[in-house]
Amino acid sequence: MSRGQGNISPEELARAKTLLEHITSIFDTKVVGQSELRVSLVSTLLAGGHILLESVPGLAKTTAAETLAHAVGGSFHRIQCTPDLMPNDIVGTQIYNYGTGSFTTQLGPVHANVVLLDEINRSSAKTQSAMLEAMQERQTSIGGTEYRLPDPFMVLATQNPIEEEGTYVLPEAQMDRFLMKQVLNYPTGSEELEILNRVSTGAQDAEISLPSISIADVKYLQGLVDRVYVDTSVKQYIVDIISTTRGLGQYQINGLTDQVRVGASPRGSIALMRVAQALAIQAGRAFVVPDDVKHVRHRVLRHRIVRTFDALANNVSVEQIIDAVFDRVPSP
Repeated sequence: MSRGQGNISPEELARAKTLLEHITSIFDTKVVGQSELRVSLVSTLLAGGHILLESVPGLAKTTAAETLAHAVGGSFHRIQCTPDLMPNDIVGTQIYNYGTGSFTTQLGPVHANVVLLDEINRSSAKTQSAMLEAMQERQTSIGGTEYRLPDPFMVLATQNPIEEEGTYVLPEAQMDRFLMKQVLNYPTGSEELEILNRVSTGAQDAEISLPSISIADVKYLQGLVDRVYVDTSVKQYIVDIISTTRGLGQYQINGLTDQVRVGASPRGSIALMRVAQALAIQAGRAFVVPDDVKHVRHRVLRHRIVRTFDALANNVSVEQIIDAVFDRVPSP
């Protein structure tokens, strides 16, 4: 079956619902609230992409990554990015054995199913490029030999928006490689109270008792996402949205070019469709509806639109621009 053209049976949707509910149950044992974060992480995994998380420290980004890896039965590595981190520290290196007079290969921490790049903007541009190359090519090259990364493979990169000293901002072209950018907010009062209760009772540090699903189950879910039907009208809707962000097409917005320097790339079109397909599976549907596209608009497009200096000076948020585009383009 080609992507987006196959039929999904009710039995397959029922099995997907059971697997996704199990992932949610495991996630809820460790992470309080943050339901949108869970949806974004699961959608990214099912769509075969990578995600950029932005928030102040202490909002459970590391806990969420570890819990997701446990939920899917995958391996997990955390890389703390620092200015002196080198590409070999991530992808791996060759070590000379004086006893045998030969080199042995030591694979780096990027060789895992789920990789957390903590504070990616603290690593140098050279190291960022090495990591982003691994994300794109799904392989590393050590000593002239290529090593495939595990399948599935997903990177969660985090960055702190309030601290800029000693950081290296990700270029727009590299940001575009992330399927989504999720901005985390503070928990509500009741959620924070629940966090304190879990810490005081030891529940937060307890081992997860629920069994994981398998890597085979994850691949099954990814296969279903590939088969979710996307109607031509929905595809055209996505194309019109992306064209409008560039100041092109039939639904142009007056003054948009004064606010937007660079619109979304074709990766933005693909990301909107793929994430909408993943969202449809989580909703128990075998087809995409326009509301799926609308629901993920901010997290898919906020890092793909480059604002002008005037927009930055006037505090025009990228989310306002995205909302204006979606208001202008009629829904099918």
